[in-house]
This record gives sequence, structure tokens and C-alpha cells, in this order.
Amino acid sequence: MGLTLTEKILRAHLVDGEPVKGQEIGIRIDQTLTQDATGTMAYLEFEAMGVPRVRTERSVAYIDHNTLQNGFENADDHRFIGSVAKKHGIHFSRPGNGICHQVHLERYGIPGKTLIGSDSHTPTGGGIGMIAIGAGGLDVAVAMGGGAYYITYPQVVKVNLTGKLSPWVAAKDVILEVLRRLSVKGGVGKVIEYCGEGVKTLSVPERATITNMGAELGATTSIFPSDEITKQFLEAQGRGEVWSEQSADPDAVYDEVVDINLSELVPLAACPHSPDNVKSCEEIGKLKIDQVCIGSCTNSSLLDMMKVAHILKGKTVHPDVSLSIAPGSKQVLNMMADMGLLSIMIAAGARILESACGPCIGMGQSPNSGGISLRTFNRNFLGRSGTKDGQIYLVSPELAAISAVTGYLTDPREIGEMPEFVLPEKFTVNDNMIALPASEEEAADVEILRGPNIKPYPETAPLEASIEAPVSLKVEDNITTDHIMPAGAKILPLRSNIPAISQHCFTVCDEAFPTRAKELGKSIIVGGSNYGQGSSREHAALAPLYLGIKAVLVKSFARIHRANLVNAGILPLTFVNEADYDAIAQGDVLELADIRAKVEAGETQFTVLNKTTGKEIPVLCELTGRTKDIMLAGGLLDYTRENLK
Repeated sequence: MGLTLTEKILRAHLVDGEPVKGQEIGIRIDQTLTQDATGTMAYLEFEAMGVPRVRTERSVAYIDHNTLQNGFENADDHRFIGSVAKKHGIHFSRPGNGICHQVHLERYGIPGKTLIGSDSHTPTGGGIGMIAIGAGGLDVAVAMGGGAYYITYPQVVKVNLTGKLSPWVAAKDVILEVLRRLSVKGGVGKVIEYCGEGVKTLSVPERATITNMGAELGATTSIFPSDEITKQFLEAQGRGEVWSEQSADPDAVYDEVVDINLSELVPLAACPHSPDNVKSCEEIGKLKIDQVCIGSCTNSSLLDMMKVAHILKGKTVHPDVSLSIAPGSKQVLNMMADMGLLSIMIAAGARILESACGPCIGMGQSPNSGGISLRTFNRNFLGRSGTKDGQIYLVSPELAAISAVTGYLTDPREIGEMPEFVLPEKFTVNDNMIALPASEEEAADVEILRGPNIKPYPETAPLEASIEAPVSLKVEDNITTDHIMPAGAKILPLRSNIPAISQHCFTVCDEAFPTRAKELGKSIIVGGSNYGQGSSREHAALAPLYLGIKAVLVKSFARIHRANLVNAGILPLTFVNEADYDAIAQGDVLELADIRAKVEAGETQFTVLNKTTGKEIPVLCELTGRTKDIMLAGGLLDYTRENLK
């Protein structure tokens, strides 16, 4: 029986466990990446491990999130990350060099390699045939120290692509169609592997758009084969020597098959407030808009910019619309200038932003109150834009550009004939904004530069013998990490200061939560299904840890967030019977008797007593030998200090 591409790469990197679906495995990690919103904490964790130099083939620290510097905090974080990178053997992509996923695809990604990054959209690397996975910062720190990365050996879903995209239908429409069919939790425990004759019709930037937004499926990652198109892209980047062919065996067996005829797709949009709330342009109708934002790690490639410029050429942005455009990297911005694309956009009235994440994470360009904003981004969660009642639609660059001109949501097929957009044979390569680390000999003299906003990792403690605590918060289904630990220009600068950022924890749901949790001393959170979907930010576990959360009891978890809770030493519990969710109210006191002994004994099902009502509730706490030891130790940092020496 043949192997899928996913299975081939995972098995080639297997260092612990057996390749049996549903069981935990440890894999060797070749590359890591961090960004500045998650990087400071990841490097504090790496320092705490006492490892002098990274043990990966390549680790890169990017500055792309907190580039809006209002106060000293972000600049201090950037300075700290730069000094850590220099000392510990990490490449440092300076502010202005671009968004981590776009730059990594251009300059560092290698087919067949493994990559984890402290950003949930790390699967962008699957566009060139990598197993690229978003992870919590502590998992990335462990990998940098030479430790394995642990995942559940996944099911593999084959998305069989046939046909070819019609003119003005985009790669964004492909992933929106997948989301429409599978939902934001349809990929949990799975890898999405793209196959079929239709793959050959998609460029690397188009493939990367699809794998990038596969994160919204809840999938472990997404991957395309590495073929001649991949080779051409890497050769154009001056990196042809790293190419290798990567593909599934012809007789590979998949757990699920989804057939998509590219020729049948139409322009789509994800409507507020979820990436899987997908409708066609025709279904939405002539929707008047206030804002258009083009960019993000999903749609900021040179190919995207070429299409946008073609649509805007000789036109003017509608007077009722604000159009902003953020190229994904310095390379893209340089080439836009050389090709005349930049002048076309400026002449049309676009506002050119720096090569960074920007509006995608609520860092500027928030829409007007109640405003309708079309964005080429990957998430449209409630309030993520910085405007709580903003109505955010996720669309392709083509749809965004023509709509910016007309003033309403417009089907891009109305533009007329589409020219052939061809990527250059050679990209402009200038890596002068990447600082190389000091040599091992010089590293001893490098000083780590710390600012006053940088606080240490929260205190942890071994798992208690028993836990008795009130429910400090009860929330519904599909709680995202933006609900738990919001982003945006106000809060992101506090990412390196857990005591300060914890004051914003869950305030989207309940403004009184941080104060209540801190006053209680210790407490438990109860939630619905797909709890913790969205970003990889470990702060959504670290802030609750600081506020005294001992356990989270939900119907189901998103993959990365559950791992982050374990890493922080917070018990992840799920209801055996989802109906028992209704048997707990905020304020009820729950008891987990003899919990430490039960975890030590390897028990995976036990009873939670609701002492307020007297009801006994069966719950699952599925911890393997390794995660059991992490939980008993009080978290991954404590567990790792000894095991990496």
C-alpha cells in the first residue's frame, strides 16, 4: 500500500512513537520561525532551557506584527529578539523585510523539510511541499533546543483538483470552497493534501494562499506536491539547489477524498463573522462597501499585486471607499516599484502600507463603526479588525480591487478579458534586511538587551493532588483565541508582559473576567465546541495561567490551543456527554478529587463533582505518557529543563 506525501515526510522525520493514526508521535524539526508578537515569549522560554545555540538546520526570527510603534514596548521587543537571535544562532528578519510566511517561502522554505512556527499560518510552507505546522511558542523553543515536536499522527484528506480556474476566479476561491464544505472544525486531526491534474495549473503563490488559509479548517497542516512548478519558483529565487521532487505514491490510500473541479468555481466571499460562512457574489448581491484591505500572509505575493495593479490601472478608487495595500515582503515591494505597479496603485488612490501584517491583526486600518470591509485576509472573527461592529468579508485580491473601484461588492468576472499573469524568471534578491547571527566564538560577548516591559514566564507548579474551584467563566461554541486573548494595536505590545496582558483576557466576552479570576485565586473555565480555534498564540493559555485557571472543561478543543494548555500546565478536559455542558453554571464549584493520582495512574476518564448542584459529570482527560508527565510537572518548561540537558 502506497504512502501519501504527508506520511512520507512524517515517517522520514519520526523520532518517537509509531505511525498509527490517532496516536502521538514525535518528529524532528528542521526549521523554525517566530514572529514578534509571539517571539519574545518563545525566546524567554528558550533562554530558560539553558541551551546556548539552536540545534535546528535553520531558525528565523521575523519582525512583522508589532510594527506600529506607539510607545517603547514594541521597539524594545524588537531589540530583545534581535540580540537573542545574534547570540543563539538565529537569522533575524528586520522590520520592513516582510511578513514571516511570505519571506520564508521566498528565502528559506525547502521541499520535504519540517517547519514549525509560533504563528498559526505557518502551513503556508506547504505550498512548496513542506510539512509546516503552527505551534505554541514553547513548542517552538523546545524544537530550537533540539527537542522533538509532538502531534497526533493525522488522518490525511485528499483534495482532488481537476480542471482549471476560470478567468478572474482565484486561489482564494479554492480555499473558501474547501471551508464552505468542511467548516472551521472539519480539518481537526487531519492534514489536507492537494492532488490531481488541477495542481499543475496553480503557481506556488496560489498554492501558498490555499495552504495558508487551511489553518482556518483547524487542520494540522496542508500540503501540495513539489514539482516542476515548485522548481521554477525556487530557481527564480536563486535557490534551485534546494529543490527536490515530493509527491504521494500513485496507490496512496487516503482517509477521505474531496473532489473539486476548478472550472466550476465562482468568486466567493466569507461573510461575517467566520471564515466558513461562505457565499457566492451572486448570493450576497450588490453590497455597498466602506473599505478594502489587500495584503496579509494569504494574499500579498507579487502575483497578487500584479493582478491588483492591472485592475486599478487608469481607474480611481470610489470616493466612498478607503483602499489600503500591503505588499508581503521587501522583495515584492521592490519589484512592484521596478515594474511600475506601485505608481499605478498610488495614482488610483490606494494607501500603500509597509510590508507587515498590519490590518489583518487589527494593527491599524480599523473600519468605521458598522463599516463593511472587504479584506484579502484569512480571518474575520468578531472584533478582530479593531471595530467590534465591523462587517468583515474575506475575498480574493481580484474581487477586492474591482470592488474598491465600483464602491460595492463586485464579481470580478465583470472586468472582461483576463490577461495571462506570468511570474518573473528571476526575482530580485536582496537579503540585506536579514541579520546573520554571531559565530559560536563571538556569541559569548553578545549582550541580551531587555526593556522594562519584558517580564518572565509566569510561575508554574506541579499538578495539585485535588482541585476544587469555582467556574469563573462559561462561554459558547467556537470561542477563538481572539476572544480569549485579543490582538490589536492596544494589546499586542503587551505580549511580552503576561501580568499586563492578562487584564485583557476574555474581556471581549466579559469585561469583569480578569478581576474576578484574580480575586478567586484559582478557578475553572467551561466552554463549548471547537474551543480555542484560530491563532497559535500561547498567550491564550499563559494569561489564564497567570489568572489562576487550573482546568478548562469544554465540548471539544482546537488542536494548537489544547497543546498550549497542556504546555502551561492547565488541565484540558472534555465532556463525555456534551449535554452535561448545560448542567454547569458560572459560579458553580467543581471538584476534581484525587486528580494527580488519577493522572499518574494513566486514567483518561473520571468524574467531576458539581458541588453546587450535587451532579456528577463524567469527563475525559486524554493525556499520553509524555503529556501526562508534562502535566504532572506543571508544564512543558519545567518538563523540558531536565530532559534537554
